[in-house]
Amino acid sequence: AMKKPVGLLNVKVIKAIKLKKKDLLGGSDPYVKLTLSGDKVPGKKTGVKHSNLNPEWNEEFNLVVGKHDKIGMNVIQLKDLTPEEPKLMTLELLKSMEPNEPVREKSRGQLVVEVDKPFKEDDIPENLDDPNAVEKAPEGTPSGGGLLVVIVHEAEDLEGKYHTNPSVRLMFKGEERKTKRVKKNREPRWDEDFQFPLDEPPINDKLHVEVISTTSRIGLNMHLKETLGYVVINLGDVVSNRRINDKYHLIDSKNGRIQIELQWRTSS
Repeated sequence: AMKKPVGLLNVKVIKAIKLKKKDLLGGSDPYVKLTLSGDKVPGKKTGVKHSNLNPEWNEEFNLVVGKHDKIGMNVIQLKDLTPEEPKLMTLELLKSMEPNEPVREKSRGQLVVEVDKPFKEDDIPENLDDPNAVEKAPEGTPSGGGLLVVIVHEAEDLEGKYHTNPSVRLMFKGEERKTKRVKKNREPRWDEDFQFPLDEPPINDKLHVEVISTTSRIGLNMHLKETLGYVVINLGDVVSNRRINDKYHLIDSKNGRIQIELQWRTSS
């Protein structure tokens, strides 16, 4: 998996066992992050299980991250997996993957996952090394047009004056789309994608991205909504490059940035 994955690698995160305590009060708020080695594309992560050292997720991911305390890690060698045979694995959580790392500390716990590799190495396409390779547009896409895909990954260093419960609003060609709201988080992660079928390439179009914070609490001087920053992205580059994954500094924000991935998919 030092190259981009072929097809989809299906991973089901089941549970963790006897995790190491990381909080001052003797607990942990664990989540699992999955990434492919050598892949610059942002990974996937589960929901957070608050104050739980034996969390269960049972969340499934298809693999096509702000500094956090690391509980532990391990590596699965994809070459050791048999295609189309799901394998249940219990992984010892290690401090690092360095071969000379001392093992004097107490156990960091175990992670139980089920991995399914529904492809063979012979199935790797010729354009696997192309960092801008994207999926083809679905059948029925207008001839001469394509599908604009906007993936809102994450933001960092957000700061609201009255509250920080961020969500993202996209405005494109009169359409408005919104992500879910993340409560009380200056470094939220959404990983939500939005699709816009177009009759022609958006060479001269722009995408307006705005991060907003809302609250339903009464008594905050009636400031129920505030803008945390925005950016306007020219879409001409994504048409020529097919894929752009970048972080943008938010206007009207001191240090805020947002990571947006853009894809231009066509039928050819």
